[in-house]
Amino acid sequence: MKAMSPGVVDFLFRQLVAGEPPEDVQWRSEGTVLIEQPPGAELARRLAETDLEALTPRELFDYVRASQRLVAWAEQLKEKAVAQYCSEGTASSEGTLKTPKPA
Repeated sequence: MKAMSPGVVDFLFRQLVAGEPPEDVQWRSEGTVLIEQPPGAELARRLAETDLEALTPRELFDYVRASQRLVAWAEQLKEKAVAQYCSEGTASSEGTLKTPKPA
């Protein structure tokens, strides 16, 4: 098991002493929680800006689940684009990319 950062250990200790749950519940009142953030650009930004070392094990689990949702969403976008590209008429249209001829 990977060791937790000193900040996480300190947070968990303070929660234990105060009789609070071993997770940060305050952030739920500050906006959309990561696990409930819909897939898209905002979720990608939040994931990219997250300090993984500062997450509790539960938050890290939620982070992984959110990143899996983002990957699935991106895969759907790619599949739609590939289907559009492969549809009839698209390949022969003027807007397609053409491979340059060797000189």
